[in-house]
Amino acid sequence: MSVTLGLDRLCASEFASLRGKSIGLLCNQATIDSSRVHILDHFMRLHKEEFLNLHAVFGPQHGLFGQTQDNMIEWEAGGIDERTGLRIFSLYGEFRKPTPAMMQGIDQVVVDLPDIGSRYYTFAWTTALMVKACGRDGIPVLILDRPNPINGITTEGPMLDPEYLSFVGLLPVHSRHGKTLGELGRLAHTTFGSNCDLEVLETLNWDRSHYLEQTGAPWMLPSPNMPTVDTALVYPGACLIEGTNLSEGRGTGRPFEIVGAPFINSWKFADALNASGLPAVRFQPIEFMPTFNKYAGKLCEGVYFHVLDREAFRPWITYIALIQEAIRQTGLHSVSGQINETFVANSAETALPGFAWKMPPYEYEFEKMPIDILLGNGWLRPKIESLQPWTSIQEYCK
Repeated sequence: MSVTLGLDRLCASEFASLRGKSIGLLCNQATIDSSRVHILDHFMRLHKEEFLNLHAVFGPQHGLFGQTQDNMIEWEAGGIDERTGLRIFSLYGEFRKPTPAMMQGIDQVVVDLPDIGSRYYTFAWTTALMVKACGRDGIPVLILDRPNPINGITTEGPMLDPEYLSFVGLLPVHSRHGKTLGELGRLAHTTFGSNCDLEVLETLNWDRSHYLEQTGAPWMLPSPNMPTVDTALVYPGACLIEGTNLSEGRGTGRPFEIVGAPFINSWKFADALNASGLPAVRFQPIEFMPTFNKYAGKLCEGVYFHVLDREAFRPWITYIALIQEAIRQTGLHSVSGQINETFVANSAETALPGFAWKMPPYEYEFEKMPIDILLGNGWLRPKIESLQPWTSIQEYCK
């Protein structure tokens, strides 16, 4: 039996709860119902019929329609959109939390964003900050929920340390959190002590053990480098590569499933990883040349991930082990926040002989190391650097 999305339920109710209200809508290009109709199509029709007033539309990272391809690229909006005549606001630019001026004239916020099950994915935190802003301004929030595409049961990685809050983690959840956007919205409501009225229109008929393809719900890439559910599956580990000078495969056809760098020997790297005992994964040697992001136009060697069994595969510890193997084979050229003089901060183009951590800034954090805010704590990086066995690290993080 196919699931019924929160948006499907709102459509089935003929939007009765929103009649006559002035709406602020937070969505993006992947906010579609089970018939593949975009939420803006529904709301624009109702707006033209004067059933409701679509007062403003808010977009998260990558833009309202996925227009910013690379990561950490801000987009700006404001004023009136020429095509729709709507007021459009960016929540990934100068502001990440809606200002009182943005919220003026709104008496109901509706949120529908496709989350992918990883703490680093910023859509959850855009939603959390919207819930916080609505508490400030006394505006009720309706979250239209969707299934977690990589199942709603499995968790992995450490719980976020409150001292490492950032825009890749604002609430105490695991790296792979096993929650839905609506559940994260409720957690934000409680954690922030928001006094807004919050309603979550849950997905019906969802078996939490199911991955998205098993639910009958549609997939539309939620961001430009998240093309498939397979990408979402590896992302709880693969996003850690953003905190390093390894390429996470942006600028290739399989971002996050391909990892490498010019200083990697692909065959040696693959052989070692295949001998490491990591469950349910096979590493294939590969050469690639990214078209953008790290090492754009430069030949890299690395590995491609073959996930053999989704249930047994553990993405977070797999990419930890990969980082450790890169350190083992190529050396560690930055330790505990200090980096050798040959490395230019934030430049993956520098001709380093081996592995290094990326330096700040990263996702609006200007002091802490990017890998530390991705890991969500300050104690794990030294264990990775000292090459403690991945099996031991996995035990620490249960």
